[in-house]
Amino acid sequence: MIRSCIQDLIFITLKAQGAVGPRARFAAAGAITSRAAARGVRGAQLSTLLRIYLLVAAILLCVLCGSAANLFAASDCAFDTIIRNGLIYDGSGGAPFNGDVGVKAGRIAALGDLSGACARTVIEAKGLAIAPGFINMLSWSTASLIIDGRSQSELRQGVTTEIFGEGQSMGPLTDEMKRRTISQQGDFKFDICWTTLSEYLSYLEKRGISPNVASFVGAGTIRENVLGLENKKATPAQLGKMCELVRLEMEGGALGLGSSLGYAPDMYAATEELIAMCRTAAKFGGMYISHMRNEGDRLIEALDELIRISREAGIPAEIYHLKAGGERNWHKIDSVISMVESARSKGLRITADMYLYTAGSNRLSSRLPAWAHEGGDDALLERLKEPSLRDKIASEMRQRGPMPKTILVGFTAQSLLPLTGKTLEEAARIRGKDQVETMLDLISEDSAHTRVATFVMSEENIKKELVQPWVSLGSDAVSISAEGLFLKQSTHPRAYGNFARLLGKYVREEKVISLQEAIRRITSLPAANLGLDRRGSIKEGYFADLVVFDPRTIADRATYDNPHQYATGVKYVLVNGIRVIENGEHTGAKPGKALWGRGKVR
Repeated sequence: MIRSCIQDLIFITLKAQGAVGPRARFAAAGAITSRAAARGVRGAQLSTLLRIYLLVAAILLCVLCGSAANLFAASDCAFDTIIRNGLIYDGSGGAPFNGDVGVKAGRIAALGDLSGACARTVIEAKGLAIAPGFINMLSWSTASLIIDGRSQSELRQGVTTEIFGEGQSMGPLTDEMKRRTISQQGDFKFDICWTTLSEYLSYLEKRGISPNVASFVGAGTIRENVLGLENKKATPAQLGKMCELVRLEMEGGALGLGSSLGYAPDMYAATEELIAMCRTAAKFGGMYISHMRNEGDRLIEALDELIRISREAGIPAEIYHLKAGGERNWHKIDSVISMVESARSKGLRITADMYLYTAGSNRLSSRLPAWAHEGGDDALLERLKEPSLRDKIASEMRQRGPMPKTILVGFTAQSLLPLTGKTLEEAARIRGKDQVETMLDLISEDSAHTRVATFVMSEENIKKELVQPWVSLGSDAVSISAEGLFLKQSTHPRAYGNFARLLGKYVREEKVISLQEAIRRITSLPAANLGLDRRGSIKEGYFADLVVFDPRTIADRATYDNPHQYATGVKYVLVNGIRVIENGEHTGAKPGKALWGRGKVR
């Protein structure tokens, strides 16, 4: 195009000089490159062409200088991104304010009126809310992020950081633990090329993930590393080794110690064992977080244990997925709240997180008696093959009374997939057996992988829990995508909707809490509890984990019947200053980082 323009300029100039004979246009066309054309022009015209060369050179110089100026102007922009004209909720819980957010080199560089500033990218947020990226206190995405690092179900709700480690963590592992994990993999298959938890988190970051990730070290993982899966008490020497592993993982960047006392092998741990490990974690600024030993009939006793651990170990403690399970226990939530408030008034840092659904979700096998799990899944499946032991398990299950409504949401055995989405009662009717026998059959046929959603909570209690200022949110779910491998199984709708449900149903529609308070609960509150460095708030110098959403439309769409539906209303999400959601769609970017606890040795 530039060459053509220059040729036209030469021809016009020659014409003005009276040199427009048959060879003149040829000379114009070839003046830059053809000496033969120049020989066909009269000597006087040569001086004209020389002047033209100089003119063309001057024009080209101006064009190049202009392009360079534009390049320098772009590089001299004060910001990489400016989010303009939004209503800023800074995460503090205070009133929002109108303004712009400037992002540079992955950090929040400025707030306020940036109308005169230059940016490579401008996001128009008029009529939209700007908030810190949301923090999911309980994620099970340790394997799914290896398969698909985009974390679409979470990011499309505004979640920018996922926290792992409820009892089980991806390190520290022995060779036997690696072998067992690989042998029991379902649809998500991957090699294990790490040993410690910090190596795993670094592996994820290097592999490429869209959200940030961090993790507690699992008490169950520590126990299995030293004691295996047996129900036995640790000797002083073994407990010393367990505490040493906690120390190493805390120095590696773990957030603290996480337990899952409703499941094996965590359930075999004595309170004193947990206190000893927590004392080690506390030395590194860690916290204790727990799926308590019981969430139903012995809920009060379980909370007493958590408070005792916090007090005797000198460590902050958090209740995973706060609830009172089972209708006969719903009234206990008032006592639970009072106990937490009392402990907090005495200086203990007790907090909780929750999900906003009346159904929980776990493996169907988790309902079996504790003794049946001793030795792990392989031993459990062998017991179910032994008629006398199977009868004993069935008898204990029937003594518990009627089963709550249970939806079958996930199988690994292809033969069982037609039962996906049906209730356990429906499956029993199809098979011509009672629910207990059907449950044991499904566990055996699916190698203990079957996952269920069980309705055990009340809507009234959800609201009572949500208004507590020390409660944050955790999905207790895997981050997935509504495509490919993930569609082979159903899932709990909380995987796609927990955070959007907070802002849509409980803030906009039911007005249980204000929008600014809701945002505080899922940003600065968990960031402070976890000790995450410069995360969870919109402040200059903080990392640019940001979400831009429409408070008028944000909503969860996932249901128990059709769970694979993304939330709506989130327009843009930035992780470490990089856009991962743009106009509601994933960009494919994977700027997520491994985040570390306070005790990491750097």
